[in-house]
Formats: sequence, structure tokens, C-alpha cells
Amino acid sequence: MITRHRKQSFLRGLWMPLLSLGILGYFGYHAFTGYYGVWSHERLEVDTVRLTAELDALKAERTALERRVVALRPDRLDADMVDLEARLALNRIRPDELIVQLGAAQQKPQ
Repeated sequence: MITRHRKQSFLRGLWMPLLSLGILGYFGYHAFTGYYGVWSHERLEVDTVRLTAELDALKAERTALERRVVALRPDRLDADMVDLEARLALNRIRPDELIVQLGAAQQKPQ
């Protein structure tokens, strides 16, 4: 009876650690460079600050527009605001004309 003994290959004991190292390297690379990775965290914080500032500007613009809408409501119609909006819509304002909007305290009693 003949028995053959195979010589242990050097790579036979290294395939599992090399495969594990490759998988860990792949996931480690993407943990740092991925869209939600460590390095992109700073970019996301900058975007958060920029978008928060943009949101605040839009809220201020909305508040200003809401004040103009209140002035044009039928139950408390401001004659000056109606005149201004009509002139703007009809393009009847001349370049040399000055429009002064009077506040509620400065208007003449009716």
C-alpha cells in the first residue's frame, strides 16, 4: 500500500487571513470615503449650516409676503397698497416718481 503525503503549501494557511484582510480593507475604505463616511461628515455639516441660513432667509421672505397679503385683505383694505399694486400691475410708475408708503400712525383720519 502506497501512501502519499502532500507537502503543506505556504498559501494554504494564508488564504483566510488574506481574505479577511481584503474584506476589512474594503469596508474600512468605504467607511472613510463613502457618502456618509467620516470624511464626508464635515461636508454634511457645512451643507447643514448653508441650508439653515437659506431656510431662515426664506422664512423672513415669507413673513414679509404674509404682511403684504394682510394689507390686501378685503375686510381691511389699505388704499395706498391697492394703488401701489395697481400701478405696478399696469406699469404706470415713472422712473422719476417717488412712492412713499405711509404707516398706520401717519395716515390722515378718514
